[in-house]
Amino acid sequence: MAVYLNNRFLENENALLHVSDLSMQRGYAIFDFFRTVNGIPLFLPDHLDRFFASAGAMYLPVKQSREELASIIIELIKRTPIPEAGIRMMLTGGYSADHFQPAEPNLLITCNPIRMFDRSDFEKGFSIITYEHQRNLPHIKSINYQMGVWLLPELKKQQADEVLYYNNNIITEFPRSNIFIVTPQNKLVTPKRNMLMGVTRKHVLTLAADILPAEERDISLDELLQSREVMLTSTTKRIVPVLKINNRHIGDGKPGKITTILYEKLIAAEAALGVH
Repeated sequence: MAVYLNNRFLENENALLHVSDLSMQRGYAIFDFFRTVNGIPLFLPDHLDRFFASAGAMYLPVKQSREELASIIIELIKRTPIPEAGIRMMLTGGYSADHFQPAEPNLLITCNPIRMFDRSDFEKGFSIITYEHQRNLPHIKSINYQMGVWLLPELKKQQADEVLYYNNNIITEFPRSNIFIVTPQNKLVTPKRNMLMGVTRKHVLTLAADILPAEERDISLDELLQSREVMLTSTTKRIVPVLKINNRHIGDGKPGKITTILYEKLIAAEAALGVH
């Protein structure tokens, strides 16, 4: 597999970072992740927007322009011909002399096979649990997934697929996904603060515009449990219905009408971009 590290394309096994890098010493780095289909990067402008926004918020300068970064990504895709690939761009705090002060950032871009969720995953849906936690600097896509990883044994214990964070009774996000609900009044609602605004989330809001009213606002745990439908959105999962929360069924335990319509519209939107 080809990898881009700073100014060079390398083979995966030759792309190395020194142990003094702040990503290893302090977990100080940002990243973004998107996918390709048939060699075409999906929603690349949105992901570049978020990458540069996260880098700026973490005071990590990006040497390359948007155009240069896009060219590097296209070349990396050409060097790693995978039908469906995941592209991960990471910008680290650099090789720190005292293991605390940021230095010149290192840019690492990888291209690897991914497993996309398909229609069978959609029909099966997710069972989730809730957990009180607020991510640090939630508007930044940092590499800090400590809580999500730490909770994996609890997910296994409760036979759940994912954990939903909440803070002061207000839900925020999953470790790697956003959440939407359909209210009893037939409105689509998603949180608007204390979370990372996902790219798939953005496009679902756009697709929903001609289906039903949509709002970005706080959602309480009580409102969540009273929802007609609940769904999560992410790059690799697209849209997945949430059918059970803390062992409580949502709706009739099957993918809801609105969730299904949005799923079909997202598939169609991808096809319209020439990726299918």
